[in-house]
Amino acid sequence: MVKLIMGEKGSGKTKILVDRVIEAINKEDGDVVVIERGRELTYNIPYSARLIDASVYDIGSYEFLKGFLCGLHSGNYDIAHIFVENFFKIVNDKSEDSLVAFITWLKSFSENEHIDFVLSLSTDSGSAPEAIKDLIID
Repeated sequence: MVKLIMGEKGSGKTKILVDRVIEAINKEDGDVVVIERGRELTYNIPYSARLIDASVYDIGSYEFLKGFLCGLHSGNYDIAHIFVENFFKIVNDKSEDSLVAFITWLKSFSENEHIDFVLSLSTDSGSAPEAIKDLIID
């Protein structure tokens, strides 16, 4: 499963993501990973979730992020959920085509490896590409 939390800055995306993290920790048997740029969520998410500061790795591109996610999974097959906060602060390419291609890959990866993904994106959900509108959390 891949879900997207979309909205402009200050619209409450982080609160929704934190609530989803807590829900995943309480309901799932597997590990929960949260990826963000910086360490803003350190005191917002439970200690049992693995918080990863993406700025340490200077991810930048979609290809790097794909490799990073595959590496996380290959190092821990018990991961059940991966949350990505402020997605566009981690990847540099904000183009619609690149985003749709990445989400398409992520859906396939999610299904094959049984990992649920939730990404927050600082952009208006009304302007989301048609191909990903069904993934948006209302």
